[in-house]
Amino acid sequence: MQFGWLTLAMSPSPDEDGARIDQIVAQACLAEELGFADVWLTEHYFTGESVYNDSLMFAAALAMKTERIRIGFAVVQTPFHHPVRLAVQLALLDNLSKGRIDVGIGKGTVYNEYEFVGHGLRSHDSRERMEETIEILERAWTEAPLTFEGKFHKLHIPALRPKPVQQPGPPLWRSVISPGSFTECGKAGVPILTARLPVPRIKERWALYEAGIDAGGHDAAKKARLLAQSALWRNVYVAESNAQAEDELSEFLVETRAHMMHVREAYNPADFTPDPVTLNAWTDPAVPDSEAIPFVLSTGSLYGTPARVREQVAELRDVGVQHLLCQTGFGAMSHDHNVASMRRFGDQVMPAFG
Repeated sequence: MQFGWLTLAMSPSPDEDGARIDQIVAQACLAEELGFADVWLTEHYFTGESVYNDSLMFAAALAMKTERIRIGFAVVQTPFHHPVRLAVQLALLDNLSKGRIDVGIGKGTVYNEYEFVGHGLRSHDSRERMEETIEILERAWTEAPLTFEGKFHKLHIPALRPKPVQQPGPPLWRSVISPGSFTECGKAGVPILTARLPVPRIKERWALYEAGIDAGGHDAAKKARLLAQSALWRNVYVAESNAQAEDELSEFLVETRAHMMHVREAYNPADFTPDPVTLNAWTDPAVPDSEAIPFVLSTGSLYGTPARVREQVAELRDVGVQHLLCQTGFGAMSHDHNVASMRRFGDQVMPAFG
C-alpha cells in the first residue's frame, strides 16, 4: 500500500493565517520524512478553509521544500482558472518539482456557491467550463501552435513553454462518487480519487473501475498502474487510546462542521440550493451533529490507537484499496495535535503495510 497526506486545514482567524500556512509547510515536509508517497492540496476561498487558498502557488513552495514526495491537487476548481494560465502554471510546477505533479480536476464546489460569486461566476455552467478546460490543458501541452474555439474561450497559442516534464502532461485525475463515474473513468484510463465511500461499497466501486479499464482496452501494465494509483480519502487520527481518539476527533469534526454550515448560511446567495443528491448526513444542515458525527466516523474516518488503526487500514487493503489519502487535520486543530497523530501513523501504522 502507499499512503498520501492530505491537508484541508482551517485557520480560525485572519491573525493566525500566516502561522497556519507555515505550519502546513512543516507538516508537508514531515509527511515526506515519514514516508508518505504524496501530499494533496485542496482549494477553497474567503473563509479560512484551505487557508493558503491558492493551491498552485502553495505547491510551488512545497516543490522547493521537498525532494521526493509527489504533489497532488484534490482538486483544482477549474472554473476559477483561465485554462491557458492553468496550463502554464502546471507545466512550470512540473518543471520545478522535476515531474512530481498530479492534478485532480473538478468542476468546483457543489456547496459553496459564494466561491463562484466571489470569482464573478455562478455554478450552473461549471461542468461545461471544466470540460473545456480539460481539452485546452491536454491540447496546450501537446500541440504547437494551438487554435481553439469553444463556448467560453477562443484562443491561439504559438507554443506553450516550458513543456511539462511528464509527457504528454501531468496526470489528470478525477474525483468520483457515482457508480457510473467509476466505469467512465476506467474506460478513459483516468486515475481516480474518492471520499467517504463505506467499506461495503469499496469493492463494488473498484470492480466497476476495473471493468471500465478492461472495456477501454488498456494494457495490463496501465491497468495495474491505475489500480495502484486509485485513491480513497479518509480522516485519520491516531491517539494513545481509542476513547481519546474518538472524543478528540469528534470535537474537531463538530468544530469543522459548525464552520462549514455557518459560512454557507452566511455567504451563499439566497437563490442557491445544493442539489439534494449531493447531500448526506455530514453535509445536510437539517441533520443534527448527533447523527452527522457518528456518520462521518463510521464511513469516512480511521481513528484510535495505532493497533486499531492498523486493523482499519488492513480492512481497506483487503477490499482492494492500494492508495490511502490521509487527512490528519480538522477544524482549528493545533499543529502539535496534528504532528503527534501524523508521527504515530507514520511510525506505527505505515510500516505494517510496506
